[in-house]
Amino acid sequence: MIDINTASADEIDALPQLKGHGYEIVRYREERGRFEAVRQLEEVPGMAGKAAGLEDAIRVG
Repeated sequence: MIDINTASADEIDALPQLKGHGYEIVRYREERGRFEAVRQLEEVPGMAGKAAGLEDAIRVG
């Protein structure tokens, strides 16, 4: 399990469900601040409809 608020792009990309989205997730986090809930990943470009079921793999600490 990784913390989406502290993980690097490479750590995020290591999760099969998020492969290829690490850079965008980190960029979004740096521009807009910490994620407060997993569902906020839906707001990241390219992530619409892909955050469902990620609660077992990531946390927002």
